[in-house]
Amino acid sequence: MRDIITLECTVCKNRNYTTTKNKKKHSGRVEHKKYCPTCRKHTGHKETR
Repeated sequence: MRDIITLECTVCKNRNYTTTKNKKKHSGRVEHKKYCPTCRKHTGHKETR
């Protein structure tokens, strides 16, 4: 039921993290605030396809 997704930084567009999500509970794209090592600050990370 849980699928692996990749999170991409909204500022520099680097794909930094992978995580899982439940497709039944969260059908849309998720966004988390996470640390980006390239930008060296906390930025929004969106789910990529």
